[in-house]
Amino acid sequence: MCSLVILFGIGAFSYGLVEILWRGHTHWSMLIAGGICLVLFSGIGKVMKKSPLLYRCMLGGIAVTAVEFVFGVIFNLILKKNIWDYSKIPFNLGGQVCLLYTVLWSFLSILAIPLSVKIDNKLKKPSAL
Repeated sequence: MCSLVILFGIGAFSYGLVEILWRGHTHWSMLIAGGICLVLFSGIGKVMKKSPLLYRCMLGGIAVTAVEFVFGVIFNLILKKNIWDYSKIPFNLGGQVCLLYTVLWSFLSILAIPLSVKIDNKLKKPSAL
């Protein structure tokens, strides 16, 4: 359980950093989304460890897109926070997610999935005293 909390924290920090580097700012809700995504990446990496890399990465992109869609509906549509709007990007769903970012997240999954598994395994490994 402790390893998942740490993994969540690393994901929160990393996602926020990626957003700041990509678009110059982030929102606190995206830190929660990022934590969830890194935990999901670790699960994908462990459950699908024998699956082709392409499948794992596609599932990673879909997982991030699903998380972003839920957060978009909550924060953008219901709470009217207007954190992002993809409505001008082709192949978007309600302005909350779009195919372009799903593909980009899939490529990022190439690194993030195995890295999350390594971090999780390292955190679960008992330290030698």
